[in-house]
Amino acid sequence: MTDIARIEAAAARMAGHVRCTPLLSSPFVDALAGRRVLVKAECLQHTGSFKARGAWAALSALPAEARARGVIACSSGNHAQGVAAAARAFGAPAVIVMPADAPRLKLDNTRALGAEVVLYDRATGDRDAVAAALAAERGLTLVRPFDDAEVIAGQGTCGLEIARQALEAGVTRADVVTCCGGGGLTAGIALALEARAPGLRVRPAEPAGFDDTARSLAAGERRRNAALSGSICDAIITPEPGALTFPILQRLCGPGLVVSDDEALRAMAVAFTRLKIVLEPGGAVALAAVLFRGDEIEGEAVICTASGGNVDGAVFCTALERFGTGD
Repeated sequence: MTDIARIEAAAARMAGHVRCTPLLSSPFVDALAGRRVLVKAECLQHTGSFKARGAWAALSALPAEARARGVIACSSGNHAQGVAAAARAFGAPAVIVMPADAPRLKLDNTRALGAEVVLYDRATGDRDAVAAALAAERGLTLVRPFDDAEVIAGQGTCGLEIARQALEAGVTRADVVTCCGGGGLTAGIALALEARAPGLRVRPAEPAGFDDTARSLAAGERRRNAALSGSICDAIITPEPGALTFPILQRLCGPGLVVSDDEALRAMAVAFTRLKIVLEPGGAVALAAVLFRGDEIEGEAVICTASGGNVDGAVFCTALERFGTGD
């Protein structure tokens, strides 16, 4: 089970290995949103996303002999890079099962970090079956992208930082909007805030058509997405909320927020021109929700995660060409 003690233990193991990312603001973004906005820039984390936290937490918690045999993970790219980087730091082999249509940048970066990449078809393949077979054949330890107690704890360290930084900024009551796929980041942050900043309420944000968490929260039980591909927000497309993460979300989170792909692209343009950070579409959905779903958010201030910046150049150029400053 993940709790505040496990999150704090993960934070201690991460010291010197994971960045404390800044909480950014801009009067231009505040004006667009109609309230004070604080953006947790996890796109500036090692490997370009928050996933470095969970990967380090998971690998650092493994027994040395298991780590030496190697690890395997399934990911469209950000968890892949986090696990590959952590494995390289520990001198451990890493195998990553990735969809063939993952952004080229993420595939290239994962290989560059020393991992062996095994491709599968996202629409027709079973990545879990591929990973299970390789793990059994080679004696590898599976590091799940979100449904893992240590991974959730690692992502929760982001919440510890938000609690401290929000207090320093004078914000004690606010919605905290998170980019949500399987729910590891959302659950970890929610647990950390429950213990360290109970006036901050987490709200998951997702792309339209892949809003399994929002629908699951509304229904009171896990609901699946009808499709596994079809959004530019590849980083946060999952079949359904995790078995470990959903009970946490159900207990601690407010209603989910849903944005379109175009709104994610527009938020990318705002982030670049107003905050000077680069986001990928999946890493921009929380900011998009803050900008374009303001009537569903409570309070004079809001915090959101900018969870990843591993975007292909063509997609990034499309965002800037279509939406300019995003105003």
